[in-house]
Amino acid sequence: MKRVFIIAEAGVNHNGSIALAKKLIDVAVEAKVDAVKFQTFKAEKLVSKNAQKAQYQKKNINDRDNLQFNMLKKLELDLETHHELISYCKEKNIMFLSTPFEHDSIELLSDLSLEIFKIPSGEIINLPYLRHIGKLNKKVILSTGMADIGEIEDALDILVEAGTSKEDITVLHANTMYPTPICDVNLRAMVTIGNTFDIAFGYSDHTLGIEVPIGAVAMGASIIEKHFTLDNTMEGPDHKASLEPDELIAMVKAIRNIEMALGSRVKKPTPSETPNIAVARKSIVASCDIKKGDLFNEDNLAIKRPSNGISPMRWDEVIGTVATRDYSEDDLI
Repeated sequence: MKRVFIIAEAGVNHNGSIALAKKLIDVAVEAKVDAVKFQTFKAEKLVSKNAQKAQYQKKNINDRDNLQFNMLKKLELDLETHHELISYCKEKNIMFLSTPFEHDSIELLSDLSLEIFKIPSGEIINLPYLRHIGKLNKKVILSTGMADIGEIEDALDILVEAGTSKEDITVLHANTMYPTPICDVNLRAMVTIGNTFDIAFGYSDHTLGIEVPIGAVAMGASIIEKHFTLDNTMEGPDHKASLEPDELIAMVKAIRNIEMALGSRVKKPTPSETPNIAVARKSIVASCDIKKGDLFNEDNLAIKRPSNGISPMRWDEVIGTVATRDYSEDDLI
């Protein structure tokens, strides 16, 4: 099985601080994820000045300012910061990723030679944006929160027509509520996406805890994305729906165990259980003393452990045959 690609989503949980962003990278490295991901945007290009915050954002930020613009302006990462964080990730041997939210940010990340472009759920209906990323001919991860199957199809068509190979696209099932209620996860829809489009699939998780992404891996997810923070009591739009460091470590460990447990599709004895065959399976034995020349029958034969005699599957072959020597009780036939 191909190794699950785990993305630790720092997002905007750096709260505008480079020092905090580097601490988040350190946590991602300690957790042994494959990549740490931030968000790249210019507030002026992303939202209008009167766009309102989402309800969960209003709830998670203790101020009376309900405008997205003012919130996002404080969370921008400039070009110099990108260079610094990319350099730090290289030093720590972890992949740097960031989600662009508008055209200037797509160009910024392209100029920085990012290997993978992550499309956030909100842009799945943004034709010019999708076409822009599609023309880059990079590996693409497409999140599908709030989308139906027809909108996913349209987005994929745009990406492919723009120049991105379908083999380079992974579609993530997602729900954009922070946190996502368990009853709204619908993990089976993730598999539906993969089957419908014959495409690689994964899961971007916004639930509390680590159970759901682990379940997604068991169902075949090739990519897992999960928000994390240093402390989920910090103020900010996403902290409360993010894993703390020890939880991120536990999630990664569980995912690696699950992908190892998925193993092979071939059903046969494994090396660890092969020694148990001799002691757990049974053989045909004498249930009483049997004299040479006696006929074997259901009264003088039994089936008992161990299994180094004649298999009980040959019971019908043995019944009615003649004993060629004397047997004591429990002797293997």
